Amino acid sequence: MSQSKAPVSGSRRTLLIATGALGAVGAVAVAAPFVLSMTPSARARAAGAPVEVDISKVEPGMMITVEWRGRPVWIIHRTQEMLDALPKMDERVADPQSNQPLQPEYAKNESRALKPEYLVIVGICSHLGCSPSEKMKAGPDSGLGDDWLGGFLCPCHGSKFDLAGRVFKGMPAPVNLTIPPYKYLTDTRLIIGEDTKGA
Repeated sequence: MSQSKAPVSGSRRTLLIATGALGAVGAVAVAAPFVLSMTPSARARAAGAPVEVDISKVEPGMMITVEWRGRPVWIIHRTQEMLDALPKMDERVADPQSNQPLQPEYAKNESRALKPEYLVIVGICSHLGCSPSEKMKAGPDSGLGDDWLGGFLCPCHGSKFDLAGRVFKGMPAPVNLTIPPYKYLTDTRLIIGEDTKGA
């Protein structure tokens, strides 16, 4: 014998709908923090994102620092005198032809750059991760001797690097400073963290 169902009153229907809606809102509220915790923050996304840099105001002899992936990247506008010093350093540095894989293929040259006048390099020593100091002034004013032609000195353990980031022979740092991937968007804008194999 079938039983007949009592009709749902209007007020009861409203109560059921309201309760269901409230339960759905509660479920979303509980789930939201978990979903958001799995989404990278804007800062985390930015930490790995390419960085665009305007170099139009970087005069010859100047160095600027930008941050890419939480690391300092130096951009140095080298003077002709600085570029002329590079071949003179070949016998004093450990890897003059940059044979160690610390740079993209297009920066595997004496200047370690796409454009010789601009050095783009990660400012972290390859020994223990300290940040070297810039010692771009040549000669005795640098405090590094009459024969110093300019470069970088790591204050932690004394490693020296030339104006292409090549490590001197016999230093604690085992290899040259790293060249990040980069490309020029225009003559005065470059992007660090992206390249097109030098194209």
